[in-house]
Amino acid sequence: MVSRAERGPVADWFWTIDRFFLATFILLMGVGFMLSFAASPPVAERLGLDSFHFVKRHALFLLPSLAVMVGISFLSPRQVRRAAIILLGVSLGMMVLVLFVGQEVKGSLRWISIAGISIQPSEFMKPAFVVVCAWLFSEHARQPEIPGNLFAILLFGIVGALLVAQPDLGQTILTTAVWGGMFFMAGMPWLWIIVLAGAAVGGFFVAYTMLPHVAGRIDRFLTGEGDTFQVDTAREAIIRGDWFGRGPGEGVVKRIIPDSHTDFVFSVAAEEFGIVFCMAIVLIFSFLVMRGLSHAFRERNDFNRFAVAGLVLQLGIQSMINIGVNLELLPAKGMTLPLISYGGSSMVAICVTAGFILALTRHRPEKRAVERSLFRSGVGLPAE
Repeated sequence: MVSRAERGPVADWFWTIDRFFLATFILLMGVGFMLSFAASPPVAERLGLDSFHFVKRHALFLLPSLAVMVGISFLSPRQVRRAAIILLGVSLGMMVLVLFVGQEVKGSLRWISIAGISIQPSEFMKPAFVVVCAWLFSEHARQPEIPGNLFAILLFGIVGALLVAQPDLGQTILTTAVWGGMFFMAGMPWLWIIVLAGAAVGGFFVAYTMLPHVAGRIDRFLTGEGDTFQVDTAREAIIRGDWFGRGPGEGVVKRIIPDSHTDFVFSVAAEEFGIVFCMAIVLIFSFLVMRGLSHAFRERNDFNRFAVAGLVLQLGIQSMINIGVNLELLPAKGMTLPLISYGGSSMVAICVTAGFILALTRHRPEKRAVERSLFRSGVGLPAE
């Protein structure tokens, strides 16, 4: 144990970190590793690989991802902002590069190979984008003469254009929803709400008319006609699992789900461990979102408030999209279940998100005492 009397970076971190957040992130990583034993062997066998190929790769990314999360959690809010600016710049540069030299997967250019490792830059862009936009919104709230909101809108336009160019409509919708939620928290004028809502509807219409694969997925979802094998099989797996599942390793339907280890790991969990287990997963993600929003509500610093709210909304909406697709409540979309689905880029990037959340929610008694004093005296809070 680390004593409260000790002074040092590790002791300070241990006594100021939100242990509920930390334990929940580690729990989700553990659940993901456990489910990799159930979900990934059939996929590996269909590809002619060793049965535990994806299990081993999943384990290979666990320790580096955990190290990234813990390492980032040591940062101060100012350092989080600086790290996010650098990460965003690198990610946007790679998203441009991927359009020219990226690996095409299922008709989309989202991956780039560096030193033999495939990386999806948009995954790393997401947490950095949230933090940078939170800083821009907070700067405008602190000093209205600073065009922070305008810069945030321009940045969103750049990110949205790069995502559409790949194309990746799911990530575009996720990023738009999170950005819109943060802008609303920052005091979005009603005129902007109307304009952006109209732009969102117009963008959806353009995507439906201009992108055949988007129109196909929406039509299949609405009519049930066409190639719905994957979602239908996922639904069957959930139904066969009933309340308590068929038992570890006893799943049958999972063997024919093409993406059982990534997009449809939730269905595998339902078949082998039951609906009750899946409800527990939903409750865990709900807890993360509610605790994060509770932190944001109590936070007096605008940057911390917007950033924490945006980051937990990102995790919550991404998990909601993944689970909604598995339950056939949403059109099919390739999006991982945070910290549970297989995927190196996704796991490391979400651990960056988790690290930012842990860093921004750490209890800093001295800083909060100063903020309370300034608040009571009517003086504006200092910028982080």
